[in-house]
Amino acid sequence: MERLVGINRVAKVVKGGRRFGFAALVVVGDGRGRVGAGTGKAREVPEGIQKATEQAKRNMVRIPLREGRTLHHDIVGRFGAGQVLMRAAPAGTGIIAGGPLRAVFEVLGIQDIVAKSQGSSNPYNMVRAALAGLSSMESPRMVAARRGRRVSDVLGRKKGEEDAKAE
Repeated sequence: MERLVGINRVAKVVKGGRRFGFAALVVVGDGRGRVGAGTGKAREVPEGIQKATEQAKRNMVRIPLREGRTLHHDIVGRFGAGQVLMRAAPAGTGIIAGGPLRAVFEVLGIQDIVAKSQGSSNPYNMVRAALAGLSSMESPRMVAARRGRRVSDVLGRKKGEEDAKAE
């Protein structure tokens, strides 16, 4: 899946007037936990989009998701002046996020999330901040492996389970 997040028209002033070029920002994902972003510049829009898509496919990373629909924990991603707060949400919440962030979550395959962009509203910084935050996220399985423990030790027991064991 690929989503075009934004296109910018840039001008270079030369002797005969202005030369226009186009910069494209594209997000690519498989809908099952892999996502990548890329930028491309060219004299024509389709060529810029094609370059951005190729770069995004090269930069894909795997993100661990809980139940394939939301995040394991709340996280803040930062890039430049952009800061993105992403919170796990219960089933049925949907994607509550602004334009560039929504594109990232849709191609990633997240169905339930609440996100807020703080600081920069520049789509490039928002997308990079979201990817920085998502790539630093860890699943309980990853934490357990790093600590040499079982997943249940990392997650801890719920109250109902402790009461049942005491009886």
